Amino acid sequence: MRNAPKATRQRSFSISLLAALLTLAAAIAVAGCGGSDDSSASSDGGALDIVGYSTPEAVYEEALEPGFQATSDGADVSFSNSFGASGDQSRAVEAGQPASVVHFAQGGDMIRLVESGQVAPDWDKQQYNGIAQDSVMVMTVRSGNPEGLESIDDLLTKDVDIITPNPFSSGAARWNIMAIYGSQLHEGKSPQEALNAVKTVLEKTVVQPGSARDALAAFTQGEGDVLLGYENEAIKAQTEGEEVDYVIPPSTILIETPIAVTKDAPESAQKFLDFIWSDAGQEIWAENGYRPVNPDLVDEKQFPTPADLFTIDEFGGWEKVNDEFFDDETGSVAEIEKELGVSTSG
Repeated sequence: MRNAPKATRQRSFSISLLAALLTLAAAIAVAGCGGSDDSSASSDGGALDIVGYSTPEAVYEEALEPGFQATSDGADVSFSNSFGASGDQSRAVEAGQPASVVHFAQGGDMIRLVESGQVAPDWDKQQYNGIAQDSVMVMTVRSGNPEGLESIDDLLTKDVDIITPNPFSSGAARWNIMAIYGSQLHEGKSPQEALNAVKTVLEKTVVQPGSARDALAAFTQGEGDVLLGYENEAIKAQTEGEEVDYVIPPSTILIETPIAVTKDAPESAQKFLDFIWSDAGQEIWAENGYRPVNPDLVDEKQFPTPADLFTIDEFGGWEKVNDEFFDDETGSVAEIEKELGVSTSG
């Protein structure tokens, strides 16, 4: 609003004071008439900082966020996004990176923020146990599957160059490793034999990029014979015209990705999370190759259930698994990676 003109020297003090009071009254009246809607919008809207693992970046920016903004709850909400390797993202939030909603590749990255006090301990008591969407570990192969890969056992017995991300920065890589490990246990192998299978796969791995997205880029640019990773990434690659196929192993792991609002997040963060869990949000995930957490929305033709589908809970959950396998000093996978000269620093 423009300032009132200065009083001239010829005007009396009382006239100047009266003019000032009238100006102030007018300003208050304008604020009272036009400010209520703006105040309401700012309390319900505002900016949300989304911090997530690498693969769902396009889904957020091209579908979930615009979809939420088209609703009454999201009409006045804006977004600031940060996506990258899951472990790196979790550590960044722990160190102070702003975050309203955090979405990671595996539960250990969420547990880190519970322990730091940034996410409530009951995050996994929310709808769908705090899981945003599901996937399964698949083998992405060249078009026509020239190596004839059908199962995880084929990775062990055939002469193939493998790509999988680094498990000390990427949550996807940890899912891959636990899929290999679990498949061997389900064949009746001992824990040591299952771990030996993990070592064999890592010995055949020609590159370990920092994230699932970087691993997919390496594969589509010509490296390796087979990429281990998310089903949704394989579907995305096909949708974008890459000459790839993918194989769902008969024995593989159900990938569940955790999501939560942070303790200091505005109210609109929870409303956005509710939208993600709504039928509309879950259908967006399905359209982009992710398995909905709402079982009523899972199309078996699009997302067939593998014959032997197991979960991370079989191994004690992520807190136990991360300590036993992925502790960068004492974990069994860390020891393998160090033998192979691969960084475990994250």
